[in-house]
Amino acid sequence: MNRDADTLVQDLAAALCAQKATLSVAESCTGGLLGATCTHLAGSSQWFVGGTIAYSNDVKHVQLGVPNEWIDQAGAVSETVACGMADGVRQRFESTVGVGITGIAGPDGGSPDKPVGLVWIAVASSTGIIANAHHFNGDRRAVREQAVIAALTHLIQHVGA
Repeated sequence: MNRDADTLVQDLAAALCAQKATLSVAESCTGGLLGATCTHLAGSSQWFVGGTIAYSNDVKHVQLGVPNEWIDQAGAVSETVACGMADGVRQRFESTVGVGITGIAGPDGGSPDKPVGLVWIAVASSTGIIANAHHFNGDRRAVREQAVIAALTHLIQHVGA
């Protein structure tokens, strides 16, 4: 990963460790890139619990508890589903903080309502869930990398670093 991501992970690790907090991740369009970025840092086992690559809707439902009705009504790439993923992974992994990422990395799969580059990122903790929509540019790799940077930034903001 790039230097910005490495710096953000170090900041996140410091914030989580200072609060004796833990993180779990539920990733769709990033395909495990956030988890890999977090565990690239030595000592991440102190604060990183684990994650789920919830690429299919069935995994979002069965493994994370996202209701099928939410997926059917809002679509897999939505605020509702991102929030469900974040809260589901937090509860199932018994972590302090959970993050859910769902989006359209491209190059195909976009629509006028949900274009390629749309990514929803949600962060859940005992204080609630905050979700943000992002519209990233570039190829599939660029969208995924930008989503990881954004997720790390949101996590740091949420944890209070």
